[in-house]
Amino acid sequence: MSLFSFFGAIEIGLIFALVALGVYISFRLLRFPDLTVDGSFPLGGAVCAVMIVAGFNPWVATLGATLAGAAAGLLTGWLNVKLKIMDLLASILMMIGLYSINLRIMDGPNVPLITEPTIFTLLQPEGLEDYILRPLVLLVIVVLAKMALDWFFATERGLAIRATGSNARMARAQGINTGAMVLLGMAISNALVGLAGAMFVQTQGGADISMGIGTIVIGLAAVIVGESILPSRRIVWATLAVVLGAVVYRFFIAAALNSDFIGLKAQDLNLVTAVLVTLALVLPQLKRKLNARVS
Repeated sequence: MSLFSFFGAIEIGLIFALVALGVYISFRLLRFPDLTVDGSFPLGGAVCAVMIVAGFNPWVATLGATLAGAAAGLLTGWLNVKLKIMDLLASILMMIGLYSINLRIMDGPNVPLITEPTIFTLLQPEGLEDYILRPLVLLVIVVLAKMALDWFFATERGLAIRATGSNARMARAQGINTGAMVLLGMAISNALVGLAGAMFVQTQGGADISMGIGTIVIGLAAVIVGESILPSRRIVWATLAVVLGAVVYRFFIAAALNSDFIGLKAQDLNLVTAVLVTLALVLPQLKRKLNARVS
Protein backbone atom coordinates (compact mmCIF):
# COMPACT_ATOMS: atom_id res chain seq x y z
CA MET A 1 0.00 0.00 0.00
CA SER A 2 1.34 3.40 -0.99
CA LEU A 3 1.58 6.35 1.41
CA PHE A 4 -1.20 8.10 -0.52
CA SER A 5 -3.49 5.07 -0.15
CA PHE A 6 -2.65 4.82 3.56
CA PHE A 7 -3.63 8.42 4.28
CA GLY A 8 -6.68 7.99 2.04
CA ALA A 9 -7.85 5.04 4.13
CA ILE A 10 -7.36 7.03 7.34
CA GLU A 11 -9.28 9.94 5.82
CA ILE A 12 -12.31 7.86 4.80
CA GLY A 13 -12.13 5.95 8.08
CA LEU A 14 -12.37 9.17 10.09
CA ILE A 15 -15.33 10.38 8.01
CA PHE A 16 -17.17 7.14 8.61
CA ALA A 17 -16.20 7.30 12.29
CA LEU A 18 -18.77 10.12 12.50
CA VAL A 19 -21.32 7.83 10.81
CA ALA A 20 -20.41 5.03 13.21
CA LEU A 21 -20.88 7.31 16.23
CA GLY A 22 -24.34 8.19 14.93
CA VAL A 23 -25.18 4.53 14.31
CA TYR A 24 -23.92 3.65 17.79
CA ILE A 25 -26.37 6.14 19.34
CA SER A 26 -29.38 4.81 17.44
CA PHE A 27 -28.63 1.07 17.41
CA ARG A 28 -26.84 0.60 20.72
CA LEU A 29 -28.04 3.36 23.05
CA LEU A 30 -31.62 3.81 21.80
CA ARG A 31 -32.09 0.30 20.41
CA PHE A 32 -33.64 1.98 17.35
CA PRO A 33 -32.93 0.18 14.03
CA ASP A 34 -32.41 3.33 11.98
CA LEU A 35 -32.00 3.06 8.20
CA THR A 36 -32.39 6.83 7.80
CA VAL A 37 -28.59 6.92 7.66
CA ASP A 38 -28.63 5.89 3.99
CA GLY A 39 -30.60 9.06 3.28
CA SER A 40 -29.23 11.53 5.84
CA PHE A 41 -25.63 10.93 4.71
CA PRO A 42 -26.25 12.13 1.13
CA LEU A 43 -28.65 14.76 2.54
CA GLY A 44 -25.78 16.32 4.48
CA GLY A 45 -23.58 16.14 1.41
CA ALA A 46 -26.23 17.64 -0.84
CA VAL A 47 -27.00 20.55 1.50
CA CYS A 48 -23.31 21.28 2.02
CA ALA A 49 -22.47 21.16 -1.71
CA VAL A 50 -25.42 23.33 -2.75
CA MET A 51 -24.67 25.92 -0.07
CA ILE A 52 -20.98 26.11 -1.03
CA VAL A 53 -21.87 26.52 -4.72
CA ALA A 54 -24.34 29.24 -3.72
CA GLY A 55 -21.49 31.18 -2.11
CA PHE A 56 -21.85 30.29 1.56
CA ASN A 57 -18.77 29.89 3.74
CA PRO A 58 -17.82 26.17 3.89
CA TRP A 59 -18.08 26.20 7.69
CA VAL A 60 -21.62 27.59 7.48
CA ALA A 61 -22.44 25.00 4.79
CA THR A 62 -21.12 22.25 7.05
CA LEU A 63 -23.31 23.50 9.90
CA GLY A 64 -26.29 23.56 7.54
CA ALA A 65 -25.60 19.94 6.57
CA THR A 66 -25.43 18.93 10.22
CA LEU A 67 -28.75 20.61 10.97
CA ALA A 68 -30.33 18.97 7.91
CA GLY A 69 -29.23 15.57 9.17
CA ALA A 70 -30.67 16.36 12.61
CA ALA A 71 -33.99 17.32 11.00
CA ALA A 72 -34.11 14.00 9.11
CA GLY A 73 -33.47 12.04 12.31
CA LEU A 74 -36.05 14.12 14.18
CA LEU A 75 -38.67 13.37 11.53
CA THR A 76 -37.92 9.63 11.70
CA GLY A 77 -38.35 9.76 15.47
CA TRP A 78 -41.58 11.74 15.05
CA LEU A 79 -43.02 9.10 12.71
CA ASN A 80 -42.30 6.48 15.36
CA VAL A 81 -43.22 8.39 18.53
CA LYS A 82 -46.17 10.50 17.39
CA LEU A 83 -47.65 8.46 14.54
CA LYS A 84 -46.86 5.09 16.19
CA ILE A 85 -45.20 3.71 13.06
CA MET A 86 -42.82 0.83 13.80
CA ASP A 87 -39.25 2.11 14.22
CA LEU A 88 -37.75 0.11 11.34
CA LEU A 89 -40.60 1.00 8.98
CA ALA A 90 -40.42 4.68 9.96
CA SER A 91 -36.71 4.79 9.07
CA ILE A 92 -37.32 2.98 5.76
CA LEU A 93 -40.03 5.49 4.83
CA MET A 94 -37.69 8.36 5.68
CA MET A 95 -34.83 6.82 3.72
CA ILE A 96 -37.03 6.42 0.63
CA GLY A 97 -38.39 9.95 0.94
CA LEU A 98 -34.93 11.46 1.32
CA TYR A 99 -33.85 10.06 -2.05
CA SER A 100 -36.31 12.36 -3.82
CA ILE A 101 -35.60 15.23 -1.42
CA ASN A 102 -31.88 14.99 -2.14
CA LEU A 103 -32.53 15.09 -5.89
CA ARG A 104 -34.66 18.18 -5.34
CA ILE A 105 -31.97 19.87 -3.26
CA MET A 106 -29.24 19.21 -5.83
CA ASP A 107 -31.57 19.79 -8.80
CA GLY A 108 -29.91 16.82 -10.42
CA PRO A 109 -27.95 13.64 -9.65
CA ASN A 110 -24.75 15.44 -8.58
CA VAL A 111 -23.13 18.75 -7.63
CA PRO A 112 -19.38 19.18 -8.37
CA LEU A 113 -17.10 21.04 -5.96
CA ILE A 114 -13.83 20.74 -7.88
CA THR A 115 -13.29 24.50 -8.19
CA GLU A 116 -15.16 25.54 -5.04
CA PRO A 117 -13.61 26.37 -1.64
CA THR A 118 -13.89 23.85 1.19
CA ILE A 119 -12.90 23.90 4.84
CA PHE A 120 -9.73 22.06 3.79
CA THR A 121 -8.71 24.66 1.21
CA LEU A 122 -9.39 27.41 3.74
CA LEU A 123 -7.04 25.72 6.23
CA GLN A 124 -4.40 24.68 3.69
CA PRO A 125 -0.97 25.97 4.78
CA GLU A 126 1.93 26.28 2.37
CA GLY A 127 4.19 23.28 2.16
CA LEU A 128 1.66 20.75 3.52
CA GLU A 129 0.14 18.28 1.07
CA ASP A 130 -3.65 18.14 1.04
CA TYR A 131 -3.72 14.35 1.47
CA ILE A 132 -1.98 14.86 4.82
CA LEU A 133 -3.98 17.94 5.86
CA ARG A 134 -7.39 16.32 5.35
CA PRO A 135 -6.86 13.45 7.83
CA LEU A 136 -5.45 15.90 10.40
CA VAL A 137 -8.49 18.19 10.16
CA LEU A 138 -10.86 15.23 10.25
CA LEU A 139 -9.07 13.82 13.28
CA VAL A 140 -9.67 17.07 15.18
CA ILE A 141 -13.36 17.08 14.18
CA VAL A 142 -13.84 13.43 15.21
CA VAL A 143 -12.07 13.93 18.54
CA LEU A 144 -14.21 16.99 19.29
CA ALA A 145 -17.38 15.07 18.36
CA LYS A 146 -16.36 12.13 20.55
CA MET A 147 -15.56 14.36 23.52
CA ALA A 148 -18.87 16.21 23.11
CA LEU A 149 -20.77 12.89 23.10
CA ASP A 150 -18.85 11.62 26.15
CA TRP A 151 -19.78 14.79 28.02
CA PHE A 152 -23.40 14.82 26.89
CA PHE A 153 -24.15 11.20 27.72
CA ALA A 154 -22.80 11.75 31.24
CA THR A 155 -25.36 14.55 31.81
CA GLU A 156 -28.88 14.01 33.13
CA ARG A 157 -30.39 14.31 29.65
CA GLY A 158 -27.85 11.92 28.16
CA LEU A 159 -28.44 9.37 30.92
CA ALA A 160 -32.17 9.67 30.24
CA ILE A 161 -31.56 8.73 26.58
CA ARG A 162 -29.49 5.73 27.66
CA ALA A 163 -32.17 4.68 30.15
CA THR A 164 -34.83 4.95 27.43
CA GLY A 165 -32.89 2.56 25.22
CA SER A 166 -32.10 0.13 28.04
CA ASN A 167 -35.63 -0.11 29.49
CA ALA A 168 -38.26 2.31 28.24
CA ARG A 169 -40.93 1.09 30.69
CA MET A 170 -38.67 1.58 33.69
CA ALA A 171 -37.57 4.96 32.34
CA ARG A 172 -41.20 6.09 32.09
CA ALA A 173 -41.79 4.88 35.63
CA GLN A 174 -38.97 7.20 36.74
CA GLY A 175 -40.70 10.17 35.10
CA ILE A 176 -38.61 10.29 31.91
CA ASN A 177 -40.36 11.46 28.75
CA THR A 178 -39.17 8.57 26.61
CA GLY A 179 -40.74 9.96 23.44
CA ALA A 180 -38.78 13.19 23.75
CA MET A 181 -35.60 11.22 24.43
CA VAL A 182 -36.10 9.17 21.26
CA LEU A 183 -36.56 12.37 19.25
CA LEU A 184 -33.45 13.94 20.77
CA GLY A 185 -31.32 10.84 20.33
CA MET A 186 -32.35 10.38 16.71
CA ALA A 187 -31.62 14.04 15.97
CA ILE A 188 -28.11 13.78 17.46
CA SER A 189 -27.46 10.49 15.64
CA ASN A 190 -28.37 11.79 12.20
CA ALA A 191 -26.74 15.17 12.83
CA LEU A 192 -23.43 13.29 13.06
CA VAL A 193 -24.27 11.42 9.86
CA GLY A 194 -25.13 14.70 8.10
CA LEU A 195 -21.81 16.13 9.28
CA ALA A 196 -20.05 13.08 7.86
CA GLY A 197 -21.81 13.62 4.54
CA ALA A 198 -20.59 17.22 4.47
CA MET A 199 -17.02 16.10 5.15
CA PHE A 200 -17.28 13.43 2.48
CA VAL A 201 -18.33 15.74 -0.35
CA GLN A 202 -15.62 18.27 0.57
CA THR A 203 -12.91 15.60 0.39
CA GLN A 204 -14.26 13.83 -2.71
CA GLY A 205 -14.93 16.94 -4.78
CA GLY A 206 -18.70 16.82 -5.04
CA ALA A 207 -22.02 15.32 -3.98
CA ASP A 208 -23.74 12.44 -5.75
CA ILE A 209 -27.18 10.93 -5.23
CA SER A 210 -25.72 7.41 -4.93
CA MET A 211 -23.16 8.28 -2.24
CA GLY A 212 -25.44 7.06 0.57
CA ILE A 213 -25.89 3.51 -0.68
CA GLY A 214 -24.60 1.07 1.93
CA THR A 215 -23.79 3.75 4.52
CA ILE A 216 -25.71 1.96 7.26
CA VAL A 217 -23.80 -1.27 6.53
CA ILE A 218 -20.47 0.55 6.86
CA GLY A 219 -21.60 2.21 10.09
CA LEU A 220 -22.75 -1.06 11.61
CA ALA A 221 -19.56 -2.80 10.47
CA ALA A 222 -17.48 -0.10 12.20
CA VAL A 223 -19.50 -0.48 15.42
CA ILE A 224 -19.20 -4.27 15.42
CA VAL A 225 -15.48 -4.25 14.59
CA GLY A 226 -14.85 -1.59 17.23
CA GLU A 227 -16.72 -3.52 19.92
CA SER A 228 -14.66 -6.60 19.04
CA ILE A 229 -11.42 -4.64 19.39
CA LEU A 230 -12.32 -2.79 22.58
CA PRO A 231 -15.35 -4.29 24.35
CA SER A 232 -16.62 -1.98 27.09
CA ARG A 233 -19.92 -0.65 28.44
CA ARG A 234 -18.44 2.67 29.57
CA ILE A 235 -19.44 5.38 27.13
CA VAL A 236 -15.92 6.86 26.94
CA TRP A 237 -14.41 3.56 25.83
CA ALA A 238 -17.40 2.60 23.70
CA THR A 239 -17.16 5.76 21.57
CA LEU A 240 -13.39 5.28 21.26
CA ALA A 241 -13.98 1.69 20.13
CA VAL A 242 -16.44 2.90 17.46
CA VAL A 243 -13.92 5.42 16.10
CA LEU A 244 -11.14 2.83 16.07
CA GLY A 245 -13.48 0.32 14.43
CA ALA A 246 -14.25 2.71 11.56
CA VAL A 247 -10.56 3.46 10.91
CA VAL A 248 -9.48 -0.18 11.20
CA TYR A 249 -12.34 -1.28 8.97
CA ARG A 250 -11.41 1.17 6.20
CA PHE A 251 -7.72 0.34 6.59
CA PHE A 252 -8.34 -3.38 6.04
CA ILE A 253 -10.63 -2.60 3.10
CA ALA A 254 -7.88 -0.48 1.51
CA ALA A 255 -5.21 -3.09 2.27
CA ALA A 256 -7.30 -5.85 0.71
CA LEU A 257 -8.12 -3.87 -2.42
CA ASN A 258 -4.48 -2.76 -2.84
CA SER A 259 -3.03 -6.26 -2.44
CA ASP A 260 -2.36 -7.47 -5.96
CA PHE A 261 -1.72 -11.06 -4.91
CA ILE A 262 -5.29 -11.36 -3.55
CA GLY A 263 -6.75 -10.17 -6.82
CA LEU A 264 -9.59 -8.11 -5.34
CA LYS A 265 -11.08 -5.17 -7.24
CA ALA A 266 -13.33 -2.23 -6.39
CA GLN A 267 -16.46 -4.27 -7.17
CA ASP A 268 -15.47 -6.70 -4.40
CA LEU A 269 -15.96 -4.03 -1.69
CA ASN A 270 -19.28 -5.43 -0.43
CA LEU A 271 -17.85 -8.96 -0.31
CA VAL A 272 -14.88 -7.76 1.75
CA THR A 273 -17.29 -5.90 4.05
CA ALA A 274 -19.40 -9.05 4.56
CA VAL A 275 -16.32 -11.14 5.37
CA LEU A 276 -14.94 -8.59 7.84
CA VAL A 277 -18.25 -8.22 9.67
CA THR A 278 -18.66 -12.01 9.81
CA LEU A 279 -15.19 -12.37 11.32
CA ALA A 280 -15.92 -9.60 13.83
CA LEU A 281 -19.08 -11.41 14.92
CA VAL A 282 -17.59 -14.91 15.03
CA LEU A 283 -14.19 -14.26 16.63
CA PRO A 284 -15.57 -13.15 20.05
CA GLN A 285 -17.68 -16.34 20.19
CA LEU A 286 -14.67 -18.50 19.34
CA LYS A 287 -12.65 -16.65 21.97
CA ARG A 288 -15.28 -17.35 24.64
CA LYS A 289 -15.45 -21.02 23.70
CA LEU A 290 -11.65 -21.28 23.81
CA ASN A 291 -11.50 -19.61 27.23
CA ALA A 292 -14.22 -21.95 28.50
CA ARG A 293 -12.27 -25.02 27.38
CA VAL A 294 -9.05 -23.73 28.94
CA SER A 295 -10.77 -23.01 32.26
